[in-house]
Amino acid sequence: MSTAPKRLPLVQAVVFAVALCTALSCATAAAASDEVGKKKADEACAACHGPEGNKPISPETPRLAGQQYDYLVQALTAYRKGTRDNAVMTAMAKPLTEKEIRDLAGYFSRQQGLTTKR
Repeated sequence: MSTAPKRLPLVQAVVFAVALCTALSCATAAAASDEVGKKKADEACAACHGPEGNKPISPETPRLAGQQYDYLVQALTAYRKGTRDNAVMTAMAKPLTEKEIRDLAGYFSRQQGLTTKR
């Protein structure tokens, strides 16, 4: 008598439980990261880009809310390294750590931004 048929549902249950725990921990990490990103955004970015990156102070200042995560990471990193030129942004990005850049990019990318009709 083989025990393989009885083990399959148990293996599936364990795999499902691990997947569920992983998803929940990722959601918790994203929420925690959003809080860190929001705090940093409120301290460093809101003066020019507005609350949640949604109300820039001038037409020349970009709206950050809803921008793509990878674009924001790349732009902030370029400002920090000095390969993208803007005196204000270079000064703001220079002291940022890699983690702070990722937290800010994650926070702004998850905000409701402008939508366009197609």
